[in-house]
Amino acid sequence: MSPASPSPVPSPALSPALSPTLTSPEPFVLDDMVCFALHSASRAFGSVYRSVLRDLGLTYPQYLVMLVLWERDDVPVKRIGEQLRLDTGTVSPLLKRLEAAGLIRRERSAEDERSVTVRLTDEGCALRAGAAEVPGRIAEATGLTLAEVTDLRERLHRLTAKLDAADLPE
Repeated sequence: MSPASPSPVPSPALSPALSPTLTSPEPFVLDDMVCFALHSASRAFGSVYRSVLRDLGLTYPQYLVMLVLWERDDVPVKRIGEQLRLDTGTVSPLLKRLEAAGLIRRERSAEDERSVTVRLTDEGCALRAGAAEVPGRIAEATGLTLAEVTDLRERLHRLTAKLDAADLPE
């Protein structure tokens, strides 16, 4: 007598948008998971950024903070955290290191002592010129066309918005 083969585990219902992306009928195949593809791409980006940013003396998270400040200087710490989707406990050490490097200044608000504003120093402003080549080097490393990068970014923004709006029980 041959042992009974296990019954296949029924696959959870998938939205029609996700069904076509699956390459296997198995529900738990790592390479079929969108979350893992995003995780892997994020780690690969981190590695490329680490190499590109080395000469600037910045880590990728520090570079993101500098991008916020180069876009608009004089920003409250709370706003930096919101823009980067990081909590204050993560942002504060980044700012401390950037301040120690002489790139930013943190100042308490005279009106509200709880509020801390971040400003670029002259050195922080000057670093922008040195960072000008970073986006091009990263784009080149992706091997994607400008249209592909634009499409990918737009899709990721839509995905983020949908996930943020998802009404899931906690």
